[in-house]
Amino acid sequence: MDADERDIYHYLQTFGEQFVHAKEIARRAAGKKRFGTEPEWAREPLSRMADRGLVETDMQSRFRLRPDKDHKKGKWIAPDINKILADGGVHVEGAINIEEPTE
Repeated sequence: MDADERDIYHYLQTFGEQFVHAKEIARRAAGKKRFGTEPEWAREPLSRMADRGLVETDMQSRFRLRPDKDHKKGKWIAPDINKILADGGVHVEGAINIEEPTE
């Protein structure tokens, strides 16, 4: 992944599963100066990223990061808070359990 692709990737991360137009990506991902000198700079990196499957596109030439379907979305909760909630009879859905380090 080159620098342009990395800029686009980090910019698209802020939008989650929302599609963003290529012109908007070119305008905001690398700054005003870059857009002023090369307004179409993002087209080639976006097409390379789409070929590799990092981004997906819709019918209106808007892009987004490909959602990770295998990754289970969970919430981290502090072990002491989780214990307090469990003692009170509250079960937190999707809580990520982190094991205590063994010494």
